[in-house]
Amino acid sequence: MLRRLPKSALQRVWFCKICYKRYSSAFTTAFPGKKDTSGPLPKSYNPQFVESVWYSWWEKSGFFRPEYNKNVKHRDGKEPFVVCLPPPNVTGSLHLGHTLMVAIQDSLIRWHRMNGRETLWIPGSDHAGIATQIVVEKKLQKERQIDRHTLGREQFVREVHKWKEECGNEIDQQLKRLGASLDWSRPNFTMSEEFSRAVQEAFISLHDDGTIYRGNRLINWSCALRSTISDIEVDKQPITGATDFRVPGYEDPIQFGVLHYFSYPLDSGTEIPVATTRIETMLGDTAIAVHPDDVRYSHLIGRKVQHPFIDRMLPIIASETVDKDFGTGAVKVTPAHDFNDYDLGERYSLDSVTILGEDGTIDCPVPRFNGLRRFDARLEVIDALKEKGLYGGQKEHAMVVPVCSRSSDIVEPLLKEQWFARCDNLATQAIAAVESGELSICPKMHCKTWQHWLLNIRDWCISRQLWWGHRIPAYRVSFRNGHPKNQKADSENMWVSGRCYQEALEKAAAQLNVNEEHLELTQDDDVLDTWFSSALFPFAVHGWPSQTDDLDRFYPSTLLETGHDIIFFWVARMVMMGQKLTGRLPFKEVYFHSMVRDAHGRKMSKSLGNVIDPVDVIQGASLEDLHARLEGNLLDPAEKERSRRGQAADYPRGIPECGTDALRFTLCTYKAQGEDVNLDVNTVQTYRFFCNKIWNAALFTLNALPDNFEPSPMSETLADCSIMDRWILSRLSDTTSKINSGFQGYDFPIITSAIHKFWVQNLCDVYLESIKLSLRADDHRAVVSRNVLHTCVDAGLRLIGPFMPYLSEEIFQRLPRKPEREDPSICVAPYPTTGEFPMFDGSLEERVALSLDIVNRIRSIQKEFGIPKLSAGHIVCNNDDLRGVLSQLCPTMVTLSRCRKLQMTNQEPDRCLATTVASNCALFVEMEESIKLSLRADDHRARVSRNVLHTCVDAGLRLISPFMPYLSEEIFQRLPRRPEQEEPSICVAPYPNTEEFPMFDGSLEERVALSLDIVNRIRSIQKEFGIPKLSGHIVCNDDDLRGVLSQLCPTMVTLSRCRTLQMTNQEPDRCLATTVASNCALFVEMEDIDVPRVLERLQAKLAKTNTGLKKIEAQRSMDSYEEKVPQNIREKHDQQVEGLQADSARLGAAVAMLKTAR
Repeated sequence: MLRRLPKSALQRVWFCKICYKRYSSAFTTAFPGKKDTSGPLPKSYNPQFVESVWYSWWEKSGFFRPEYNKNVKHRDGKEPFVVCLPPPNVTGSLHLGHTLMVAIQDSLIRWHRMNGRETLWIPGSDHAGIATQIVVEKKLQKERQIDRHTLGREQFVREVHKWKEECGNEIDQQLKRLGASLDWSRPNFTMSEEFSRAVQEAFISLHDDGTIYRGNRLINWSCALRSTISDIEVDKQPITGATDFRVPGYEDPIQFGVLHYFSYPLDSGTEIPVATTRIETMLGDTAIAVHPDDVRYSHLIGRKVQHPFIDRMLPIIASETVDKDFGTGAVKVTPAHDFNDYDLGERYSLDSVTILGEDGTIDCPVPRFNGLRRFDARLEVIDALKEKGLYGGQKEHAMVVPVCSRSSDIVEPLLKEQWFARCDNLATQAIAAVESGELSICPKMHCKTWQHWLLNIRDWCISRQLWWGHRIPAYRVSFRNGHPKNQKADSENMWVSGRCYQEALEKAAAQLNVNEEHLELTQDDDVLDTWFSSALFPFAVHGWPSQTDDLDRFYPSTLLETGHDIIFFWVARMVMMGQKLTGRLPFKEVYFHSMVRDAHGRKMSKSLGNVIDPVDVIQGASLEDLHARLEGNLLDPAEKERSRRGQAADYPRGIPECGTDALRFTLCTYKAQGEDVNLDVNTVQTYRFFCNKIWNAALFTLNALPDNFEPSPMSETLADCSIMDRWILSRLSDTTSKINSGFQGYDFPIITSAIHKFWVQNLCDVYLESIKLSLRADDHRAVVSRNVLHTCVDAGLRLIGPFMPYLSEEIFQRLPRKPEREDPSICVAPYPTTGEFPMFDGSLEERVALSLDIVNRIRSIQKEFGIPKLSAGHIVCNNDDLRGVLSQLCPTMVTLSRCRKLQMTNQEPDRCLATTVASNCALFVEMEESIKLSLRADDHRARVSRNVLHTCVDAGLRLISPFMPYLSEEIFQRLPRRPEQEEPSICVAPYPNTEEFPMFDGSLEERVALSLDIVNRIRSIQKEFGIPKLSGHIVCNDDDLRGVLSQLCPTMVTLSRCRTLQMTNQEPDRCLATTVASNCALFVEMEDIDVPRVLERLQAKLAKTNTGLKKIEAQRSMDSYEEKVPQNIREKHDQQVEGLQADSARLGAAVAMLKTAR
């Protein structure tokens, strides 16, 4: 049975057996309480083991509730720190873009919680009207072959609620897997009874004061959904010319990107030509517009033309909005089916004639067109114009096609009576809040966008023709038969709103001054836009409109953190609704994170196959697993096939297991402000190695501490500290300062870089190595070192706690505590501050930095000359203070450099290699060591290679001969022949076949392909980082593959032109890591790289590349770009953008790698 399972399944079975045998007590006896950490720390880091059990204990212990800090250790009356999680759609699941949001918000929440503040992170999910209705409708059709109309509205809504209960909690499980410390005791769903009451109250209040009104205006209409849709659900797809689109309901594709020319006849017998991309809408034309300064048509302004099919006269009007260079310079005006034309119609009081029904069929008085589907009518109109001699032809034209993101339908502007919210006054207040500083927006660059959009805001259409959602609490008023209608009821389409039918009836009777029995009310069938309920989220979650304790204490929120793509659809509307309904801003600060794209800079899209479930990165997934996920999606077969190809291209060997902590930390290393994040999943594995580094450091520390170890206060230890003890405490103090400053400024790259540098370069690479000998002794020196080591690891764990909650908790629970510390979890342990660690000493750090520079010089010399251990080195220094410090550090430098001896001297020694370390310090190395050079391979090896080379060239010439007869013949005649070959010409030589060459070995080719991938990585790093020759190590956990790669090491060295390359079982220290495959990684020694210089150069190149990319994107986003920029220039821009995006992804990956080593 096991043989039939895929390899990934076998690995999971194996892992589960091992884990159960090795860690069964942790998985069983402690669950569902606190994890059992009484046993020793396992020797190797395993994310699945580390991340088990902790979350349920955290939640059960109440650490995520604000009441915990209030009751246990509330300090100094600090205000609560409150954040609302942007409610994800109940239909969906989180992808890596959402994970960035979770990583940022949770790190902030955890940091504030550890700083003693009450923290409240509010969870919730959005009912996602259109998306949810589509999912359930497809499910009903697939499983029961029925539609919603068959069920009826009430039963269908029950089906949706049932589906939500069964399938709608996937996101909650993902959030818990990500370690999100949300207060699950305060759940929210925008269709819950409590939330629905808030939505109802908001509508009624806004309707009563006139903010909400019913009007006949132009909206986005999806004929497939038979509903209004919001702007965010309209994908504006630019095309450069004739392009076919698949439209729901049509068997054949529909062509767009074509400009049609036709003429309107004038009464004088002449014609005025116009051009349009939507010629079928000419049935609704009510005017022709020309520019007042266009001499071709200025004499026609004020005259009228006859519509060729309908008894309608169209005036010729003048408008400066007309582009004289577009088409013929004269444009048709269709106010009922074009947003620009609608505005023009309003200014000139033009008639608005609707010619399109809700189902997408033509509704006009011409029998030939009436009832036709819209795109069938397009062809019929062209034929009819041709018959009248009015059609002038067509040509390709660049345009933007509005496509419904939910149904792939072509969106139609449609004039329809709907509910609208007036936004002008609300927008004015929202602008003022930012200008006054009452509302802070970060990054500041979004302030200009905020102001521009709100200054040009339109009234908001809040109606949706759906069944799933908040039914609009508005009722149409009519009189019962037999009652004389009064003047008010006769003159207007009267609507009232109410919490129930009876309340609305009483309100209508009072307004009309009639008895209730004479009135009949009908509730509107439409539901409210999902964004309407979402706009109430910051205060509705606290029980508004009731005046609850939570509303009083936790509203407004401290911070809103979200993506800048919904700045208008959600953020601005929350501000407007909060100010209007509560009189206060809903939050004090807005932080916009970047958008996450894939490694190629592409937007996350299911159809591209690049939407990755964070759980797949956490626990790993084979390519087969990724393909299997697609079967559960409601994609059509063509999209599924595209997705499979995309997954196979990006993840040919699947996704390696990285763990939650590594994923969270990786996302926070990227610059989260302004620039988009091009996330390469392989980068996450780099930080998985960082987690392993921390694990090994903790393992070393726990083994170094005696069983009865009790940490002493630093005040008692500091006086006895050595130079290296004081140095690491100074580094801890400085790191703590940078991290806390970074949190205050939302500078996550600064924070993560400081954390990584402290753990890897300061603690592991230097301090741990420097104290290994002293820890073996049983003296006071060892006692001091253990105390300092414990202090650094304890503080280091608390520093990484907000980013790596699982790893930090696992080790924290096993680390001995100081007597004064009673924190049950690292979640609520105090975050390190410079008040706790005031030991920064800049002068000391400079001196130790010089000693580490000496260490690096010695290592470099040893490597360059192939000397395992230098026999002796001498340091000459002419500064007395510095000489004294370096003298004390000599033993440490010997340990770190692994040389035999190093001593201070006043005189420059003879027969030594000299190198300057600083202006007042030089290193001298004795030259008694011999430098060995390797000899070439023996003659037999050369003979075999020559024979294989001859075979390949001979066969290769015969392979190309049918295409290149001259070249192949010229070389063939000069190539030595085998005895059995007698062909006078390549023309008659036998063509190669698999019988002649039966040596195919697919398994070997895969392994060699991996070795060539390693070669390419090395070449890329050498080129990108400016390293002539680097030294590398390959770590591989597959025995067979390791054997093949070991044999291929000399070949890889030759092809990559690196200095050395060797296989190793352990992850080497002080190396830059890059993942080659799920079971293989390449480590490049950092001594070959001048990290600050290379990083500065690459960041400059990346900035320049991104600036160039933004410049072109800005040009392409101009309103008139498609019309005014020639096609050849646009094509050139497309090529430039593609190249710049590739450069940006490549440089971004290189910068991310170096940041891990900084």
